[in-house]
Amino acid sequence: MSLLSTPHLIGIKELSRADIDLIFSTAENFKEVINRTIKKVPSLRDITIANLFFENSTRTRLSFELAEKRLSADIINFSASSSSVSKGETLIDTVNNILAMKTDMVVMRHPNAGAALFLSKHVKAKIVNAGDGAHEHPTQALLDAFSIREKVGDLAGKKVAIIGDILHSRVALSNIFCLQKLGAEVMVCGPATLIPKYVASLGVKVETDLRKALEWCDVANMLRIQLERQDIRYFPSIREYIMQYGLTKEILNSLSKEIIVMHPGPINRGVEITSEVADSSQSIILEQVENGVAIRMAVIYLLAS
Repeated sequence: MSLLSTPHLIGIKELSRADIDLIFSTAENFKEVINRTIKKVPSLRDITIANLFFENSTRTRLSFELAEKRLSADIINFSASSSSVSKGETLIDTVNNILAMKTDMVVMRHPNAGAALFLSKHVKAKIVNAGDGAHEHPTQALLDAFSIREKVGDLAGKKVAIIGDILHSRVALSNIFCLQKLGAEVMVCGPATLIPKYVASLGVKVETDLRKALEWCDVANMLRIQLERQDIRYFPSIREYIMQYGLTKEILNSLSKEIIVMHPGPINRGVEITSEVADSSQSIILEQVENGVAIRMAVIYLLAS
């Protein structure tokens, strides 16, 4: 069996094109498994995985947990709000205490960028980054690219627009790295105040006009406004943002071609995307959720091997 070139999944930046292809082919096999009557395989029966979430999460945490259960792993779930972290315990002490219980892998979401990398250098366990601050969210980027590939085939030459709050988004950065490694062209679109200055240096197109971005792309990945990470006001009002960057069915229908619409969730219906668009035939949002379990099964399985 082939193995990943890296012992951890810290970010897409560290993965090779061969790694991504291996994750996708493994996920395809697991997607068949989770659509069977018996959805479990005994692949990781002797492996113990700790899910450490220092930030609120519903979809990502449930998706990882389900992926681990489908692989027959033993699971420890950890929530920072009800743990000794609230009493002042350090991250390394917390993790080492969990590892002392003979844990093999840690899936971690943390509000600080670089937390997963820091942990990988200090503890003896496989680390999977489930999102670190506004840095990276590698499994989201993998499931997004996998979902696009299911719809349009090879991503080489395909045009993907990432629209919304680019500045505070770990999804945007991981998606840029992943899509570029697969040969896609990437554009970011949003208010100028929500597009970081460095983003042009990553080789992506930058656009502030929603309609121009939609006419250019084959796939639109709509991001929510991350108000919980915003310490100042980046635009006058939510109403004004909706008028400039909210995707409606009227806008979709007026384009010169049919495009695919995605969203990493959670959706703020009526803000970045209307319910009519989210639930339309052009949306692959629910496919993304299903593919998330298969991709996370593949990542965990390959790292544990």
